[in-house]
Amino acid sequence: MVAVLVKIFGPENYSLVEDVVQDALLKGLETWKFNGIPDNPEAWLFRVAKNKAIDIIRKEKHYYNFDFSYTEKLALSTEYTLATTIDQHWQEQHIKDDFLGMMFACCLPEISPESQITFMLKSLCGFSTKEIARAFLTTEDTISKRLYRTKEYFRTNHIKPRIPSPDQLPQQLHAVLNCIYLLFNEGYSATHNNKLVREDIIEQALFLCQQLLDNEYTRQPRTCALMALLCFHTARVAGRLTPDGALIPLAAQDRRLWDQSLIRAGNDWMNKAASGQDVSSFHLEAAIAYQHCIAPDYAATNWKVILSYYDALLSLTHDPVVVLNRSIVLLESAGPQQALQALQTLEGHRQMTRYYLYHAVLGEIYKRLGEKEKAVACFEQARVLTTSTQEQGFLAKKIAEC
Repeated sequence: MVAVLVKIFGPENYSLVEDVVQDALLKGLETWKFNGIPDNPEAWLFRVAKNKAIDIIRKEKHYYNFDFSYTEKLALSTEYTLATTIDQHWQEQHIKDDFLGMMFACCLPEISPESQITFMLKSLCGFSTKEIARAFLTTEDTISKRLYRTKEYFRTNHIKPRIPSPDQLPQQLHAVLNCIYLLFNEGYSATHNNKLVREDIIEQALFLCQQLLDNEYTRQPRTCALMALLCFHTARVAGRLTPDGALIPLAAQDRRLWDQSLIRAGNDWMNKAASGQDVSSFHLEAAIAYQHCIAPDYAATNWKVILSYYDALLSLTHDPVVVLNRSIVLLESAGPQQALQALQTLEGHRQMTRYYLYHAVLGEIYKRLGEKEKAVACFEQARVLTTSTQEQGFLAKKIAEC
């Protein structure tokens, strides 16, 4: 709904867009309270928003500077063609295209990753400012400022929902996929919330990825690979936590709780991702996740194959997080000494020294080497750096085991 209204009113009138959406939702609450929820509430809300948009244009087109083409302005100037002109924007395919266009607009490189995710949750997923603030364990004022800066960028640069041209698609699509993956990771291992797993955010990431897959133009191999990766990770959610919310490491998880239907779905998307010559980081991460999903138990994990995927991923991205994850694989496949040598290449790396998992992995390596004092020091540092109470509890157990 937001994407269509932005397309109609223009980005400089974003506050008007929000007013129309809010009015439609309030009218729905008031009407449904007495008449019950309609069979298709989404269509009902869209119809109310469309009628409100027509009413605003009819009464206030001289007050607002709406962003219409010359032809549309002529059509909107008379009652005979006003409604039919606006109706065109609310056709199903237009709605889907505008939604995709809004996804690309949210992920422009000039917008910070934090603001990209915030604006996506607000404009495309329907999260309130309060819900977003709670998800990221910050204040509503902080979220409001992020939203304001993004809307101002839209307004001053006249950014409208638009699917990129073929020559721009690869780069811009990768930015959108990265944003969806960041959003998913915030749900899968919430870094700003006392609840380690946020199913609502995971669902939104899956929903956004599915929108890209529903469009033939954006259904690229790497889009399929990302969906495969999300399916494999989501399949394991039920086994990651105890009933009271404590973290269960992969080695101790009950694999009977893993969702086999999601693993099969992920495998189907992997097969689709194999078309063409494109091999992205999402392909390789999905392949790694698949190996974990098919291992009958932790001891049977094919670490050799996983290590080969990490080697390929490292040559593709040169990401320090990949080095960190590869060291975990080396720990299991080659032993703690080789894992330590791999991890020492990150010593002094600014990003890693502030990342709790770096210190947690280093602690596990020292623990297996029998250097308990170093292990405790690393686990303590990791516990200081994480804001997750579940992670802190897990690290406290690690310290007690030393």
